[in-house]
Formats: sequence, structure tokens, C-alpha cells
Amino acid sequence: MHEMSLAEGVLQIVEDAALGPEGFSRVKTVILEIGQLSSVEPEAMAFCFEAVSKGTVADGATLEIVSVPGEGLCLSCQRTVSLAQVYDPCPECGGYPVQPTGGTEMRVRELEVD
Repeated sequence: MHEMSLAEGVLQIVEDAALGPEGFSRVKTVILEIGQLSSVEPEAMAFCFEAVSKGTVADGATLEIVSVPGEGLCLSCQRTVSLAQVYDPCPECGGYPVQPTGGTEMRVRELEVD
């Protein structure tokens, strides 16, 4: 389960922010964007984040996950299209390959802190 190491990475970002110039002592909410093409399972990520945040500034924080839709550029018809899976054909022309251009990312978008 690679979500555990990803959750640890998110926690590290939160802890680094707590020590930064706008320091804070507690995080109430972490808003995390997860792309549909990122191979990250939101439920597993939430479970892992809860586990790794115990005893930290994020202990008890709510993890809000925002899904980012997949998007790609079809190299056959040169259209930007919605993409449900990385290796799906172009929904417009049926061609291959479709180069993912969005929805592969995972990032901390916002923190609500005390």
C-alpha cells in the first residue's frame, strides 16, 4: 500500500508548514487534491493519514479529498479530452495514444489551522 508513504509525505508538508514563518500548533483540516489518474485510492489515503497523524500537529484533523478529473491530449486528433483511465482510447476519435495532461497529481491544496 503506497498510500502509507504518501500520507507520511503529506504529514511532513503539514509539519514543515507548522514550523514555518506562519507557525501554528494544530491543524483542523487538510484539503488534499488527488487526481483520478494518480493511482491513489482516496479511502486508503484517508485511513493512512489518520494513522500517521496520531500524536502530531495533525492529530484529529479532517482530511478533505478533492477529486481532480483526468484529462489528456489525443496525439491522433490533437484534442484535449476527458480521460477515465491512463491507457483509454480517445473518446472523440478512438485513437491512441492519449497523453495525460491532468489528473495525475496529488497535492496539499489548503490547511485550516489554529
